[in-house]
Amino acid sequence: MKLSKTKIFAAALALVFAGAAVTDASAALSRKPQDNFIFASTNDPLGLDPAMVDDNDSGKINCNMYESLLRFEDDSTDVAPSLAESYTVSDDGLTYTFKLRQGVKFHDGTPFNAEAVKFNIVRQLPENAIPKMSYAGLVYGDVAKVDVIDEYTIAITLKKKSTPFLHNIAMMYAAPIISPAALQKYGNNVMEHPCGTGPYKFVAWDKGQQVILTRNEDYWGEPAKVQNLIFRTMPETSARVVALNNGEVDAINGIDANVIPEIKQAGNLIFSSDGMSTQYMFFNTNAAHDSICKDKAVRRAIAKAINVPEMVQSLYKGYDTPATTLLPKFVPGYSSKVKPVAYDPEAAKKELAALGVKHLDIITYSGARIYNTVGGQVLAEAIQAYLKAAGVESTVAVYDWATYKNKLLTDKFDLGFMGWNGDNGDPDNFVNLFASDDIINNQGLWVNQEYRDLVSQGVAMADGPERNAIYEKAEMLIAEEVPFLPISHPQILGAYRPNIENFAIHPVGLTFLSKTVKH
Repeated sequence: MKLSKTKIFAAALALVFAGAAVTDASAALSRKPQDNFIFASTNDPLGLDPAMVDDNDSGKINCNMYESLLRFEDDSTDVAPSLAESYTVSDDGLTYTFKLRQGVKFHDGTPFNAEAVKFNIVRQLPENAIPKMSYAGLVYGDVAKVDVIDEYTIAITLKKKSTPFLHNIAMMYAAPIISPAALQKYGNNVMEHPCGTGPYKFVAWDKGQQVILTRNEDYWGEPAKVQNLIFRTMPETSARVVALNNGEVDAINGIDANVIPEIKQAGNLIFSSDGMSTQYMFFNTNAAHDSICKDKAVRRAIAKAINVPEMVQSLYKGYDTPATTLLPKFVPGYSSKVKPVAYDPEAAKKELAALGVKHLDIITYSGARIYNTVGGQVLAEAIQAYLKAAGVESTVAVYDWATYKNKLLTDKFDLGFMGWNGDNGDPDNFVNLFASDDIINNQGLWVNQEYRDLVSQGVAMADGPERNAIYEKAEMLIAEEVPFLPISHPQILGAYRPNIENFAIHPVGLTFLSKTVKH
């Protein structure tokens, strides 16, 4: 599928420059190509309100428009100042006092200050949060009160100690500060009317096609290098590769090992780094659903039927590492002592037959994800083949990402697929998922009080061997109970044109593009 460069630029840039009274697409095309960075990926964002989304497709756009009190360093999850210039922590470890950056304005021209920070936090406290705010509990669930000390000083007091708190408020979900004026104007929902303080500001969203941002000329920090960012939605990997190789887009993600030789042959460059992510197959243990997978014996028997290392090598050609635990190896708390259920096809066949497992309903997503470069359907069909060899038939229902997320809430099924790209480098960011009652995070609604108690202990402990031991115990419990089957830890992959400089995908999976240069 060859995309017309004229069509891409005309559609995108006519919108970008409409606000500057340039409505003729041909006039827009006369601008220098290096003013426009076009990034193609698999899925449309779910939305542009960072408090109400949890997907990477939204995050990679939002991180260029919004900022949090703290940020991560460019190539790690070490925290650094952002909208807060400094902070202090009380002796009891409960109160964090932030000195805010002065002279910052939101994209709508309203001032950033302590009242704006309080407004954003209060909006997401448990008594105010709405169901779509899936990160609100993680970031602000332990907040006891928020006090405005003065215009540029704010104090946040927690109910209990939280070691990951500073990392949580550096994230691009829930933590970014949105213009209170915009939230009030649009009914507490800026999913289509984003308004932050970041280096780029919103221009237009043509759903299913593209999101367009332009440089924030009033940005408090170093101005963005490229004038305009155009995030194009192109579901087919082959179409993205052709567009990149033809020079019609500048960078793509959602690639897999099969297309890398073609990309390199065309003279383009590959970005690759160890991903802070895990993909897994989860079992539906939701008490409201009549799934046979509520039985631990069934879950363990299914796990025995699947040769994870063989499948990972076959699908990902060495770009993924078979997972043994939820935590990637470089995340604190990872333990090599944790062993998943071992592949044993003969035992699986006997046990599944004895347990009366004859058919399973599988639900999955269609496109590639940052943690699954071949896409959900390909992975589900590989699992389907292993189940068939073990004497179990199955059906696979495939949906686009947004529909899939809704189906998890409404449909009955036995097996599903998901992944988690770590947001902040803290182990709690992973293990907390399965201590949640939110089906968006804990997709199979597994409930285990011993596990939840371990997670609660871990979040309050200082970093070090004792905290790591808590997470080892939690991972041991997962390996025994098998609420999900770890599949792989993928590398983060992307590709870009040779005239692009400073393109990278951060360890948290986001693309911060203000330093990217197009020659």
